[in-house]
Amino acid sequence: MVCTPKSVLTVRLAALLAMLLTVASTQAADPAPVRDPYRINPGDVLQISVWKEEDLTRELLVNPDGHIAFPLAGDMVAEGRTVEQLRVELVGKLSRFIPDVVVTVAALQLNGNKVYVLGQVTRPGEFVMTRTVDVMQAISTAGGTTPFAKLDEVRILRRGDQGTQIAIPFKYSDVQEGRKLEQNILLRAGDTIVVP
Repeated sequence: MVCTPKSVLTVRLAALLAMLLTVASTQAADPAPVRDPYRINPGDVLQISVWKEEDLTRELLVNPDGHIAFPLAGDMVAEGRTVEQLRVELVGKLSRFIPDVVVTVAALQLNGNKVYVLGQVTRPGEFVMTRTVDVMQAISTAGGTTPFAKLDEVRILRRGDQGTQIAIPFKYSDVQEGRKLEQNILLRAGDTIVVP
């Protein structure tokens, strides 16, 4: 069989098409997880800058009450908001004083995004989370459980919107064996995992 330039081109195009279909089917089968945007917490450090206004560049600590104060904008609630929501509000407040204002807000330190792991773990304490973690990941961050842990009596303590606390049960052995995975919830800032 003699390979002509046309037959070589056809073979190459078919191989390229097969490769593209494989990549497309792999991406469709395993989409990237959709994550909620990070919400600002007390203790976080934000950098706010206004383009062409050097006097309006600040690193601000979010106060324990969840507020920040910024020149010309005054006192603002930051807690529970995304960086983008805060930026939009700043643009609205500053546009009264600065035409065509461009504001940048960045979370420099996520010090307020802490979870606590207590009880029968190797290294109990508070842990700053730079990304969203679930219960198993937080227990792992604390060095895992001790031999004395009551694995099926773990509780996640969480404060509700009104300040009331709820206890969410967690059976470690179920999740470890791949059962009832819905209880391996994503943690929120301030959650406390108690491993008796």
